[in-house]
Amino acid sequence: MKKILIFVVTAVFFATLAACAAGNQQEDIDTEEDQAMEEQMEEQTADSNVDIALRAINQPSAEVVQSAAEDLVPFTPPENIYPRRIRIEDGYFVVGEDSRRIWFNGVNTPWITWNDFSGDNFDYDEWDTHFAELRANGINSTRVWINCSNNYGRSNEHGHAPTIFIDENGMIYGVQEQHWQNLDGLFEIAERHGIYIMATLLSFDHFQYNEWHNADPYRWRQMLQSEEAIISFVEHYTIPFVERFRDNPFLWSIDLMNEPDWVHENAAAGRLAWEDISHFFARNTAAIRQNSEILVTVGLAMNKYNSDEDEAAFEGNKVSDEFMQNLYDNPYAALDFWSPHYYDWMLQWFGHPFTSTPYGRLRDGGWGLCPSRPAVLAETSGFGTDGFTLTEDYLNAMDNGWQGVLAWTSSGVDDHGTLEVIAPTTRYIAANFTDLVFPPGP
Repeated sequence: MKKILIFVVTAVFFATLAACAAGNQQEDIDTEEDQAMEEQMEEQTADSNVDIALRAINQPSAEVVQSAAEDLVPFTPPENIYPRRIRIEDGYFVVGEDSRRIWFNGVNTPWITWNDFSGDNFDYDEWDTHFAELRANGINSTRVWINCSNNYGRSNEHGHAPTIFIDENGMIYGVQEQHWQNLDGLFEIAERHGIYIMATLLSFDHFQYNEWHNADPYRWRQMLQSEEAIISFVEHYTIPFVERFRDNPFLWSIDLMNEPDWVHENAAAGRLAWEDISHFFARNTAAIRQNSEILVTVGLAMNKYNSDEDEAAFEGNKVSDEFMQNLYDNPYAALDFWSPHYYDWMLQWFGHPFTSTPYGRLRDGGWGLCPSRPAVLAETSGFGTDGFTLTEDYLNAMDNGWQGVLAWTSSGVDDHGTLEVIAPTTRYIAANFTDLVFPPGP
């Protein structure tokens, strides 16, 4: 196994904290070299095709696939399951009255059937079996898209029946009752198996046309560009969701949108302004935090929109307290933690997060985030990153201050990960760091 990389980051931490507290803005790019880099990056990402937008990752090498086939480490999960709310203390995720640390030995289970929680798509037994398998393999958390694109297909040939009722002006006026009942089942399953859920409310998929999955993305674009429509989403969806499930501690966090970067960058998804997108985040974050103890985040595709560091490739933190509160003047409009994504196509511009501390400048061994809150890598290839096995990635992340990793995917929704591939890693982590993955109770 490659040597685990450890960076001494104390000085960088406090210097970066001061910079973030001051709300420093990204410096202008004023050299020809930096301008060329920015232009190259924009050309690569602005008009990326659907495959890149959906899952922008490299195909795994034969060596990486072979490494995932290593023998499973013996592991038996603890028998007792303790329903404890995850909270943040002194920059760490903790549970219980004695504030025991927890590290997210996680995966993504975004869907089993696209839009699982609409209509009759939800298969209770299938999800129950899958969550039992997650726990048996040492997994304590997963990220679930509770609404993939707002339409469903199993009971409708063209998949156009809505989950959330939205009119042509982007106004939300109701929610399918079966959606709530399906989610009742999901969170019941999560509690029974002790799997913490990061619930993703929306995805960039809502904003781009797909004949099968989303025949009318324009309503969602209208919603983001109207204050009245955003408020209608908060009132008719977010608050009812929070009020219904806030007493279940296994709904530990809400991810407001999967990879909103593409809504801003891609013409196919509207190329909307960050001011519109982050206004939606600000109002929803405030509503969640004012009505519950559920933690809130946004799953950005790229750290370039999650940093105020003066890197040529970075464009400012679009989900910072300052940015969001300038759009909605409410002190609760502040995310609780960072949850960026990483795939190897990003390396040439944005650095390698697993061998970096989350915080500080790339050239100082950081990955650009502000140390004002904890950070989790909420998506990465289930086959590991270039030159590293997935187990090495998880261990490096732990050593460098990331507070969890959620590999893509346990449900095998594409060619970039399955539970069989990921399990050797999660079992190894759980077996060697049991009290950190499954903190003793009560």
